[in-house]
Amino acid sequence: MSDANSHDHSHSQGWRPATYYPDPAIHVLDVSFEKYWLKLSCVERLTTGLRWAEGPVWFGDGRYLLCSDIPNQRIIKWEEETGAVSIFRKPSNFANGNTRDRQGRLVTCEHGGRRVTRTEYDGSITVLMDSFDGKRLNSPNDVVVKSDGSIWFTDPEFGLLGNYEGYKAEPEIAMNVYRLDGTTREATIVADGILGPNGLAFSPDEKILYIVESRGVPNRKILAYDVSQGGDKLSNRRVLIDAGPGTPDGFRVDIDGNLWCGWGMGKPELDGVMVFAPDGAPIGRIALPERCANVCFGGLKRNRLFMAASQSIYALYVNTQGALGG
Repeated sequence: MSDANSHDHSHSQGWRPATYYPDPAIHVLDVSFEKYWLKLSCVERLTTGLRWAEGPVWFGDGRYLLCSDIPNQRIIKWEEETGAVSIFRKPSNFANGNTRDRQGRLVTCEHGGRRVTRTEYDGSITVLMDSFDGKRLNSPNDVVVKSDGSIWFTDPEFGLLGNYEGYKAEPEIAMNVYRLDGTTREATIVADGILGPNGLAFSPDEKILYIVESRGVPNRKILAYDVSQGGDKLSNRRVLIDAGPGTPDGFRVDIDGNLWCGWGMGKPELDGVMVFAPDGAPIGRIALPERCANVCFGGLKRNRLFMAASQSIYALYVNTQGALGG
């Protein structure tokens, strides 16, 4: 049996946890990644049985993780202390990306409602935005909240393409990236002309915003923009990472400015998480048996990487911490 066949065979057999350290699923692509790799930690599968896992978000005050399961119309909850998995919200309006605002409230992108919502402390849901200039949004995808309370989100058309991850419909507006003022709720377009804007995150100092261009031609890309001193405008669009054959989706940034990116699709050797230095150089990889769509940092010290990967949720302790605002 050739190496390629044995690789595919193990891939098709599904998840097999590492039984020894260091975990062979973790690959150093540059020596700078060594310091982030805890040799006595391995990738764990927390739960499986989802249809398309997305939008993980950590609630440290409750010690639980929420994760969207888009086609199943639900957000599931995984409890750190017990490992219990339950349904947090169903129906979820085909919820996709999630984050928390700086008051700790859940902010959610909904394909079905074509809107961005906030879950209040009492559990009621506030619609933050569902239209711009009188036109309905497409299908808000991913969201991040800046330290000034502003909400930044991407609005591609993916949830309008069929009835599996949303409701089939014709778009009314271009695929934009929006900034919603946390106080006035005034919305502005901060980036346009991106082919399928997807995951987004700020650098730790919030001077750069990274945005995934998931329909880029010929390759998908991760773009970088400078954030204005006022914190409300973007400029100097540039390509930070050309994904080549890879598929970047959602990602988060650690305190050193590295990008931990969900990756994969098409070839098993691409599936998992890619880690890039702030200059865009690939430094590490976490191999998973499924394509990873999105990640977040959590745990008591924000040093546990949670990976929403196709039908499962995985976790790995790492020797760094997620930047604030993930």
